[in-house]
Order: sequence, then structure tokens, then C-alpha cells
Amino acid sequence: MFNGDLGNILSIDTVEQEVTVDYGGRAVVYDYADLNEITLAFAVSVHKSQGSEYPVVIFPLYMQHYMMLSRNLFYTGLTRARKLAIIIGDKKAISLAVRTTDDQQRYTRLWQRLLQPI
Repeated sequence: MFNGDLGNILSIDTVEQEVTVDYGGRAVVYDYADLNEITLAFAVSVHKSQGSEYPVVIFPLYMQHYMMLSRNLFYTGLTRARKLAIIIGDKKAISLAVRTTDDQQRYTRLWQRLLQPI
């Protein structure tokens, strides 16, 4: 198992004192003594959620993490919600996220490659 792996509890055996967790089709059995190796997942970051959708997204925006407040991340987070998006936070943080654009130029040389004859 790796940090960030997400799984679902398949079964809890109180007699054998084991918990079986499914990690994407791979079942892993944990002894009760080893349960400190796993933690419940209550949140997924915007970065981790890219390419996924969820029925409901609760999106906290606070000034404590002002460096992460950008329009691109805000848009990405909101578009993960299928049915409902709930935004929680400071008005100032929400305003900053909406106003901040990531204007960093990327130097990929893609345009030069596209102009080269095949």
C-alpha cells in the first residue's frame, strides 16, 4: 500500500480480528493490531480529483492557504461536482480565488515542433 491509495472496507471479522480492504480489485487483510496503518479518508484534494466526478463537492476556501487560491484550481474543484457544489469560506478568499489567474508562461517549444515539416 502507498500513501494516497483509496480503498473500501469489504468485511470485518470480529472472530479472527481482521479487516479486509479492497484497493481497486486487490483485497488486503489487516489484523486488528495493524489498523493504525490505515486512516479514514474524508477529503480529496483538487489535484487528486482531476479527471474524476463526485455527486457532491464541499469546497473550503480560506486565506490560510492563499498561495493555492487561483481561478484555475477553483474552476477545477467546482467542475468535479455532478449535482451539488458547496463553497465554504471567507468572502475575501473566494474573491481572491476568482480574481487570481495563473499567468505563468510555459516554455514547451511546442509551437516550434508544430512548425517543423514532417
